[in-house]
Amino acid sequence: MKPYGRKTKKRVGEILALGNRTQALAKLAQIPDAQLVGHLFSYFYNKEELIKFRSVTAMGELAARIADYSMEKARIVMRRIMWNLNDESGGIGWGSPEAMGEILSKSPALAREFKCILFSYLDHGGNHIEHDMLQRGVLWGIGTYLGTVPQGLTDITRVQLQAHLSSKDPVKRGYAVRALSNAHVLESMVLPDFVQADTTTIDIYTGWDFTAARISDMVHACASEQTQAEN
Repeated sequence: MKPYGRKTKKRVGEILALGNRTQALAKLAQIPDAQLVGHLFSYFYNKEELIKFRSVTAMGELAARIADYSMEKARIVMRRIMWNLNDESGGIGWGSPEAMGEILSKSPALAREFKCILFSYLDHGGNHIEHDMLQRGVLWGIGTYLGTVPQGLTDITRVQLQAHLSSKDPVKRGYAVRALSNAHVLESMVLPDFVQADTTTIDIYTGWDFTAARISDMVHACASEQTQAEN
């Protein structure tokens, strides 16, 4: 990496560490897009989970901005994400499924082309990702996309999300609850008692920070929102 490249990468890290989301994203937007892409990808691998998630947030803003003036350049970003999740890449695509969901939630144009790819990572009949930790990322990415486009949930993906409610991994259970809630289908489902009574606490990323949440509270909050909407 060239000296100015290392300096810029360090600057990106300092910005991602800022507590104010609006300020941080504004500062990142001052860095040339072509440089920022590579540096944000590098922070997907940061040992601090919060910095990883913030870099994912920033990548969503960046890729959507790029798509506005060059769909082909935005497609290159998406293909790089897909390559990171390909076994042939030789690495582990930390942060990549989360970033894909974030990008698609921000860019309808990219979502039209790549939503099926994101959903396929959950599908045993598609490009199912076996790695447990990456599965978390897929659940998160799909949930993020559905938070913007709830009607985008397919019947196949709904069944696959429901299956993760019984996962031994509490993070997967919580992320599945989040995705189904964002799709506005959780409240109409008959949930097993163990899901409704699941008091396991997990960290949920809220756009720039983490908040601790019990899975049962996430379920009940969804039910409360539905009741309020009906009233």
